[in-house]
Amino acid sequence: MSTFNPRIVGFVCRWCSSAGADLAGTSRVKYPPNITLVKVMCSGRVDAQHVMQAFRSGADGVLVSGCHPGDCHYIKGNYSMLRRYHLLKRMLKQMGIEEGRLRLEWISATEADKLKEVVEQMVETIRGLGPLKPAREKAHAKV
Repeated sequence: MSTFNPRIVGFVCRWCSSAGADLAGTSRVKYPPNITLVKVMCSGRVDAQHVMQAFRSGADGVLVSGCHPGDCHYIKGNYSMLRRYHLLKRMLKQMGIEEGRLRLEWISATEADKLKEVVEQMVETIRGLGPLKPAREKAHAKV
């Protein structure tokens, strides 16, 4: 029996979260290799289409990470993402995609250990959910 290895796409802001990932690398903080990081200028620039495209392209989960509230280099980009995140959660639920497959976290440039914990937790959560199946496959599986 093989263990399911989820594929996670992580959208990380250039100023804080990607710097935290860089610190994890230079500090040799090991986190699961299940995540592919995509650097964006600000978490507020991650559109719903980006998240949906990640799922359509085979991601089992999506992490969006940005600067802590009040620390955004673009003033309030992370607040824009927070509003969008709540809408995305509702949209995913309507599409039959479990809410646990999308996560929003504030990770600063000095929080390599937090990045490690978030990725580990997300991998375990998604392992518990299993691979993401399109809504059509789920409907056919119930018949």
